[in-house]
Amino acid sequence: MDFINFFLNLLLHLDEFLQQFISQYGVLIYLLLFVILFCETGLFVLFLPGDSLIFACAAFSAIGLLNIWIVVVICFTSAFLGDSLNYYFGQSIGKKIYKTSKGRFIKRENIDKANEFYKKHGGKAIVLSRFIPLVRQFTPFVAGIGKMSYEKFMEFNLIGVILWVGIMSIAGYFFGNIPVVKNNFTTVILSIIFVSLIPAIVTFFKTNVLNNEK
Repeated sequence: MDFINFFLNLLLHLDEFLQQFISQYGVLIYLLLFVILFCETGLFVLFLPGDSLIFACAAFSAIGLLNIWIVVVICFTSAFLGDSLNYYFGQSIGKKIYKTSKGRFIKRENIDKANEFYKKHGGKAIVLSRFIPLVRQFTPFVAGIGKMSYEKFMEFNLIGVILWVGIMSIAGYFFGNIPVVKNNFTTVILSIIFVSLIPAIVTFFKTNVLNNEK
């Protein structure tokens, strides 16, 4: 419970935490940024404030506390490597699950469906999932299970990461220090999270509500 309270407090006061961290530890903020973004998709950490973190770091870059180019390179590298590791887990662990068919959450029929899905929509799914918390943690893993080729996955992964880091960085750098945004930073962070969750909410509604009504 203490961890949940700490996480919520961190999320709601992300700008204050980052500013304090930069004041005390300086360039170690770049290492923290790398670790958080890498863990978010590479190690199945269910929810970390990736979007908000990039936005906030870009905003601090605009006032000279960080270097925007270092921020962008670190964000791109960590997200790209995290997805790659996740894809590798999908290929290695996923094949074992498929052969034994004993996966509790990932079953053989679901793997077959994932494979067919990625044959048709793999590229779009990988790119769009980058903007959806909780979904981007599993998309590379399922792509690996679904037998999507590494070259094709890397191609769309590259596009998704460039768009994600680019949009979040540009938004934070040019708009993060506007008075109305800066004075309502918590609201902005929560809005980013809510907007990014809309596609997942719509998909869940279509799959579980509309299909049940038919």
